[in-house]
Amino acid sequence: MQAAVVIGLFGFIIVASLLAAPRRATAAGFFGGASATGQAPGLWVLVLSQVTTWIFARSLMNAAILGYFYGIAGVLAYATYYGSFLTGGYVVSLLRARGARSVQDWLRDDFGVVGTGCYNLVIVLRLLSEVFANLIVVGLIFAAALPEISAASDWSVVIVAILALGYSAWGGLSAALRTDVVQMAVFLVVFSMAFVALVTNPEFDLGMVLTSEGASGSHNGWVLLIVAFLQVFSYPVHDPVMMDRGFLADKETTRKSFLHAFWISALCIIAFGFFGIQAQLVGAEYEGQLIGTWAGMLPGWVFMLLLVSLLVSALSTLDSALSSAARLVVEELRLAPRSLNGGRAAMVVFAVAGAALTLWGNQTLFDAVAVSGTASMFLTPIMVAGLIGARKVALWAYLVSFAAAIAGAAAYFFRSSEMMAAMLYEGHKYEQLLQICLAVLLVGFIATFCGARRVA
Repeated sequence: MQAAVVIGLFGFIIVASLLAAPRRATAAGFFGGASATGQAPGLWVLVLSQVTTWIFARSLMNAAILGYFYGIAGVLAYATYYGSFLTGGYVVSLLRARGARSVQDWLRDDFGVVGTGCYNLVIVLRLLSEVFANLIVVGLIFAAALPEISAASDWSVVIVAILALGYSAWGGLSAALRTDVVQMAVFLVVFSMAFVALVTNPEFDLGMVLTSEGASGSHNGWVLLIVAFLQVFSYPVHDPVMMDRGFLADKETTRKSFLHAFWISALCIIAFGFFGIQAQLVGAEYEGQLIGTWAGMLPGWVFMLLLVSLLVSALSTLDSALSSAARLVVEELRLAPRSLNGGRAAMVVFAVAGAALTLWGNQTLFDAVAVSGTASMFLTPIMVAGLIGARKVALWAYLVSFAAAIAGAAAYFFRSSEMMAAMLYEGHKYEQLLQICLAVLLVGFIATFCGARRVA
């Protein structure tokens, strides 16, 4: 019965998304998000699109898992990444003041094709991680909802990827913006019902939740909070979904959209983290990335609402990631013609690659955030010197900072190998991540300081 209701509600959301997608697609709408009449998106379209594409399924699960293991410290650490709306909005304002229409425009002016090439490599990795990490959650949900079907996880990954690709390929960014509004409205209603059920439960104690140290103690949650502060300046700049939406409307509308997106998304992430904290407080065993845990501790209807919330957030992120992939391939890499078919071909490649990575069996949710976040840190010293300080940074310094960040990301990903284990601090993986982030920033700032000069 639960499975039938979840599938039915999800089917309804798919149909609503298809109906919300534009009936007529143009190149301007597909790549630039303009309406059929050429109008830029309004404030709340941008806000809801920003929020729903950043409250993706992986993030919701990460917040809950970190809350389960590290208590309120873990939840606050993950919520800190949503400060990216503030730092990202600031970076967008600096770029627009220079006349740039994208991050690539700025990097192309200052570092040429090599500079944009390095950045685009990180963007490709980010977009692939967006697709496969959200499909992972889809697979986990349907595996829990349909335990009697052994291949439920794999089939759900394939089906959802095809459905998201279907309406995304029809209208591109304009379709993503319009469907984001529908999906966010559904998410807020469904998740609000689940959250109210949680906080009105007699077993819920807000004081205990806010002081919880989690199943593993709060120490590593606070360590991760420091990591988030170190990464939050560069993190939004390597997210093309956020950056693409920074150049669609006028400056004032864009500024307000980032501010509203920050507080709404941060509250949603913290609220979802409460579900993870509560699971630990009532003594529930950790099972199936918490999905199995919730199935045993929550009333059936609340559990179904949580699953639907996760599915909606996964769908909204998938379509936005695919539209950003199309813009990257066509407008930045110029590997396909600027046409609807060129953009659709790019979407197919990213959807297939992301689904393949998911079916390959990688189930580590936070590692995708940590690896891509570390790789993006090469931008921090470059932006401090080049955008804020208005200095000219030498190409060699840019490349040294880039190499340090990629090496740091690789070191974290392969931290279990003998070579990395010998080089890293012998402690928890978040302590190792903090060590790596500090090293990446140190190398990057030294290189940038030595290679930057004041512009006359």
